[in-house]
Amino acid sequence: MIIMEQKPLEEILKMLERVDNVLIVGCNGCAGIYQVGGEKQAEIMKILIGMAVKLKQNREIKTKSCAVLRQCDSQIAATSLRPIVEDYEAILSLACGVGVQTVAQLFENKLVIPANNTKFIGMQDRELGKFYELCSACGECILFETGGICPVTRCGKSLLNGPCGGQALGKCEVGGWKKDCAWVLIYNRLKEKNMLEYFTKFREPRDFRIRQGPREMGGE
Repeated sequence: MIIMEQKPLEEILKMLERVDNVLIVGCNGCAGIYQVGGEKQAEIMKILIGMAVKLKQNREIKTKSCAVLRQCDSQIAATSLRPIVEDYEAILSLACGVGVQTVAQLFENKLVIPANNTKFIGMQDRELGKFYELCSACGECILFETGGICPVTRCGKSLLNGPCGGQALGKCEVGGWKKDCAWVLIYNRLKEKNMLEYFTKFREPRDFRIRQGPREMGGE
């Protein structure tokens, strides 16, 4: 999933200073699943903005909240928002950066404002638990060779051929030996699966042209 965190309300209010009416749009995809920007959060944001603008900016602002299934799908976003968007000069998107840009491209005559900061691609360890970055979307996946543990993302130096000399007792020197060394984890995983031949395999430097942005894929 794409992991996000909501921007501070003060930052959102600053972006709304010149706005008299705003459509607050949640996303029931990643943002909704992790309760950062779904339908319920859009409703709460509507209430917060209405109260804060009145108290801090001494004015009224017209607001409406809604949510779409996925803001990153241009067809779904367009179908869901076109019937209601014309009455508003601005759209406050509670989606990730991809959703914000999709909506901005669909409605170029509207001011589209991001309500969230997009952090990384990762997992949640449990309900309401921590989020962990696991994938960098590098376009050249080697997870089979590394026991399902990504060295590009989970190694503090993105090393491809084993640990550096800075690991100690299985901990990474990046960040002060608090996080697990990815290559120690990889070694242990490959050993369990009797696949240590992949640990000693030499991997050439990555071809960064594969992940040079902006990237495209599929379609006709």
